[in-house]
Amino acid sequence: MDLYMMNCELLATCSALGYLEGDTYHKEPDCLESVKDLIRYLRHEDETRDIRQQLGAAQILQNDLVPLVIQHHNDKQLFDAVIRLMVNLTQPALLCFGKIPQDPTFRHHYLQVVSYLQAYKEAFANERLFVVLSEKLYDLLQMGVDDDASIHDRVLWAIHMSGMDDLVKFLASSETEQQWSMHVLETVSLMFRDQNAEHLASTGQARSSVERVTDMKELEILRQREVAEKKSRVFQRGTRHSRFGGSYIIQGLKSIGDKDLIYHKGLHNFKNYTHDLGKELRRVPKRKLQAKDTEVRRRSALNVRLFLKEFCIDFLENCYNRLMYIVKDHLIREKAQQHDETYYLWSMAFFMAFNRIYRFRPELVSETVSVRTFHFIEQNLTNYYEMMLMDKKEATSWARRMHLALKAYQELITTINEMDHSKDESVRESSKVIKNNIFYVMEYRELFLALFRKFDETKQPHSFLKDLVETTHLFLKMLEKFCKGKRTIMVQNRRVKRKKKKKPSRSQEQQKSPEELEEIWKTLSERLSSCAMGAENLPEEVVPFDAASEIPVEEQRSEALVRIQNGLLSGQAAESLVLLRSAREVWPEGDVFGSSESGPEEEVELLKQIFFADLPKSSQVEDNEEQEEEVDEEEIEEELTSVQVSEKEFNFLDYMKRFASSNVVKTYILLLKTYQQNGSHTNHCVVKMLHRIAYDLKMEALLFQLSVFCVFNRILNDPVASAYKELVAFSKFILNKFFALSATNNKAYVELLFWKNTTVIREMTEGYRQPGEEESDNTRKRIKWTPAEEEELRSLYFQYKEIEGADVVDSILANLKPGSRTRKQIINHLVQMGLADSAKDFKKEV
Repeated sequence: MDLYMMNCELLATCSALGYLEGDTYHKEPDCLESVKDLIRYLRHEDETRDIRQQLGAAQILQNDLVPLVIQHHNDKQLFDAVIRLMVNLTQPALLCFGKIPQDPTFRHHYLQVVSYLQAYKEAFANERLFVVLSEKLYDLLQMGVDDDASIHDRVLWAIHMSGMDDLVKFLASSETEQQWSMHVLETVSLMFRDQNAEHLASTGQARSSVERVTDMKELEILRQREVAEKKSRVFQRGTRHSRFGGSYIIQGLKSIGDKDLIYHKGLHNFKNYTHDLGKELRRVPKRKLQAKDTEVRRRSALNVRLFLKEFCIDFLENCYNRLMYIVKDHLIREKAQQHDETYYLWSMAFFMAFNRIYRFRPELVSETVSVRTFHFIEQNLTNYYEMMLMDKKEATSWARRMHLALKAYQELITTINEMDHSKDESVRESSKVIKNNIFYVMEYRELFLALFRKFDETKQPHSFLKDLVETTHLFLKMLEKFCKGKRTIMVQNRRVKRKKKKKPSRSQEQQKSPEELEEIWKTLSERLSSCAMGAENLPEEVVPFDAASEIPVEEQRSEALVRIQNGLLSGQAAESLVLLRSAREVWPEGDVFGSSESGPEEEVELLKQIFFADLPKSSQVEDNEEQEEEVDEEEIEEELTSVQVSEKEFNFLDYMKRFASSNVVKTYILLLKTYQQNGSHTNHCVVKMLHRIAYDLKMEALLFQLSVFCVFNRILNDPVASAYKELVAFSKFILNKFFALSATNNKAYVELLFWKNTTVIREMTEGYRQPGEEESDNTRKRIKWTPAEEEELRSLYFQYKEIEGADVVDSILANLKPGSRTRKQIINHLVQMGLADSAKDFKKEV
């Protein structure tokens, strides 16, 4: 009875699907529910596959399902359900029964299902059915692959099919349409904004063996990491309940009290134990969050990439040099709109990279391979950085422009390096001429040092740091190769002196009595309060340091305090307040210029303390006062800059010592922390720089820092550490050096808590100065020279200068108080006073 009722329900369900009238299939209102019922019936059929046989006998696939797919494919839910039912009905009979039955009864049912399947196959010989299925499959592929035709790709394809791309190339190459050059370059940059030059250049070409090996290594690393994670999960899954995991005492690791820590979890979790487990994560303020990468790279559909590749080839051969020359002229003559130079920088980086990877032909990009281009990019990099400091609201945009300039600089250096390996001797000679110029000029050598010192992870993304490290690596590699085999290399050295508007000297200002200062402050405090509350318009933000000064930015903090005090004494309330706030952004540590949460009243109180403070006289102000005495009245009204250009002998190791700074190393370690996400080349660039510092310069103690050792620990304990052989070898090298040092210096473990300078490194390795011990020349603090002492030094210098065969410095020391000055201090001050050009003038003859 139950079987009979089920058969009736099945037939009723089939009839509820709809009916075929001629070539038109009319579906019933309950068609979707009926299809779902049939799927459910098939899920509960018996061993004889009775439901499948009844549906085959009723020819439901030929009479209902195929017409539903052809004529009602726009109903997405119904289409999906019908396809599921068709897939179930058409699965092989062997899969339904598991094997060919030996029992005669089951063999009969098996053959019956096979006959129905053969009838289904005839029904699929329908062209209209496969047209519908192919359209659906095409739509699914458009949603599921990375190379899908996005809206941007459709626009590009429409441009190509309409012939607009040929018109763009015509405008770029036409002599009579020069006024559209900037618009053409903007259009081209927007067309290629999502493209990667390397991927585009290799489109349609077979992958090289190097690329295949690299991909295999990356896949192997991913496979090993996945296996290690699975193994780790198996070990963490204990066989007993967690409450029976046991309790352990960890000797040497103290808890809140003086007793050893008690560990209540399984031993397999002990390696991951930290004191921070269970603690609430500290919220990071928005202004301190790491900048995010905004550039998204995606691969377009193949037909779009092929057309874009052909466009690039034609553009380089017929348009690039001429268009870039015209655009550069517009930018220099300020004929373009604001920020149009970003299109120039992007185009330079993209098309030079495409030309280098596709078929390297230097003549196609000769317009942008020059020393003038280096100068243009360096100027923009400096300008973008200064604007990033001053325009806080648009700091992210300025950082993005700075990244564009860096990418252009990187590609320019890479192209010149490629020219070094050219088979054409004239190309190699051109590269040599350009390198002679960029290695000779000081600004180009100092650029990377400045970028590392100025790096701010809250404004500049991780990709900027990656490009900076890779560009620096290539520049140093080229510079080192350039220096090899040459006895002497002379480079440019500049000293900049500024003559500013004459201001009252500090000596005159300090002569004011306390009563006079109190009177000045009464008037000044009212204006400061008004400015701090926003009642008055404040001037634009100023940079609280001199970027062209040889003094490091961190050492110019005292100069900024003097500038604020001078401004207050001169009655410049608004300017002093803005300078205070700008200095707070540059030197936030120690709250010297107030904390970031300081209110108007606290700022006024801090300015009062600076106003009445007895600050030391700025060396910069002293130089200005001495120079202004000789300035004519006409020159007093404007700022004059005098640049002293000289030459000096270049030493590569001395240049590398500039990178041996905690500020630079911190930046490299920041990138090393993401070694798993970095490419192999990026990790090599990081390790190479750290190796130069540790091995070549013998300053491995600069890396003896706890955060560095934490990164090394992650590398050595990585399940796929074998894939990072270079990182592992370097980590072991530094750790071995540290343990060797700790055997003789029991304070080495304490020094791990701090970043170190060269003085501390020397003390760690050579021994600390004992209390009461006389300081050496290198550690002796600078002692100020009074005007009387300077006059005495000047007279002694001129007295012994003309004596032949006598050492001038030794003669001066003999006439000074014993122990008051050292030879090095006298030489340095003679150079500062302008009596000598450099310390080399006083070298003793051996």
